[in-house]
Amino acid sequence: MDFSPGISYLFGRLGKALLSPGSHISLLSLASALLIALFVLAVRRHRRGRRIRLKLLLRALFPRRIVMSRSSLADAGYFYFNLFLFGLIFGWALLSYHTLSRGVDGLLTATFGAMPRAPLPGFVSRSIITVVLFLAYELGYWLNHYLSHRIAFLWEFHKVHHSATVLTPLTNFRVHPIYMCVFLNILAVTVGLANGVGVYLLGQPVSQYGLSETNIILVFFIYGYVHLQHSQLWISLTGWLGHLFMSPAHHQIHHSRNPAHFNKNMGSCLALWDWMFGTLYVPSAEREALDFGVEPDRAHAHTIRGELIAPFGRAAMVLKEYFTKRPRRAPLPAAEQKQAY
Repeated sequence: MDFSPGISYLFGRLGKALLSPGSHISLLSLASALLIALFVLAVRRHRRGRRIRLKLLLRALFPRRIVMSRSSLADAGYFYFNLFLFGLIFGWALLSYHTLSRGVDGLLTATFGAMPRAPLPGFVSRSIITVVLFLAYELGYWLNHYLSHRIAFLWEFHKVHHSATVLTPLTNFRVHPIYMCVFLNILAVTVGLANGVGVYLLGQPVSQYGLSETNIILVFFIYGYVHLQHSQLWISLTGWLGHLFMSPAHHQIHHSRNPAHFNKNMGSCLALWDWMFGTLYVPSAEREALDFGVEPDRAHAHTIRGELIAPFGRAAMVLKEYFTKRPRRAPLPAAEQKQAY
C-alpha cells in the first residue's frame, strides 16, 4: 500500500500551518508572542529589582506542571487532529461565503439598481473593506461563542474547549469538529453578508488586504497577543482600552471556573461586541486567582472518548430532555375539532 499521498498531504498541511506568515499558528507569530512575553516578564523583574536571566524567564513561561500536564498533551493531539480536518470543513464554509456574498450583491442590485463605482482611490476602498470584514469576523466569532454558551446542545460541544485545565497556544485548537463546523458557517454568514453589502456600496469587487489569505488586521492581533490569550501570563488592558480590546487577561477570565466570570468576554481580538451586548468583564491590572477546566476530575477527561465521542451522547440527552419536557398542545374538544375541519 502506497502511503506517500497521505504523507505528502500531512506535511503539506503542517507546512502551511507553521510556515505561512498569515497562519493562525505560524512559527513567526509564535516567535512574536514569545518575544512579547519575554519582554513583559523582563520588565516586571526589572521593576522588582530582580536579575534578568533568559533561563529563568523561559522557566517561568514553560513551567513543567503546564508543559507535561495531561491537558497540554491533549491539546497537542487536538492540534494535529483539527489541522487536517479543518481543511475539509473550511472548504464548505468558504463556498457558502462566496455564494452568500454574490447573492447579497445581486439582490441589492436587483432591488435598488447598480451603484456607480465609488470615487475613491484603490487603497481607500481596500482599506474600508478590510476593516468591514474584520469587524464582521469579530461579530461572527462573538455570535457563535455566545450561542455556544447559551444553547445547551451547542455547549456540550464547546465544553471540550473549556475542559482544558491549563492554557497554552495549542489550546486554541482544542475544539470539537461540530463546534468548528458551526463556527465556520456562522462566520461565513456574517462575513459574506458584510462583503456583499460592501461590494454593492463600493460599486465594484474589492479585495481586502491580507497576508496568506488572512485579514491583515487579524494577522496584526495574532502577532500581538492572540497566542498569549491561552497562557498563564497575565497581561490586562483596563479602562477604555479594556472596553475595546480582548487582552490575554480578558480571555483567561473567560476560561475561569469562578461563577462571576461565566459567559463573559466572548470576543476574539476585540472587546467591542462584548461591551455593546453586555457580556464584557474588564479584568483588573493585578492578576486574579483563576482555576481552569470544566469538570476537570471527571472520568475520561482529556481523552478521545471523553472529549470527541462523549459530547454526541450528552448533546443527544439534551435534545431528548428538551422534547420530553416540552409542553404538548392539548387536543381540541370534539366540537372544536369538527369546526376546525
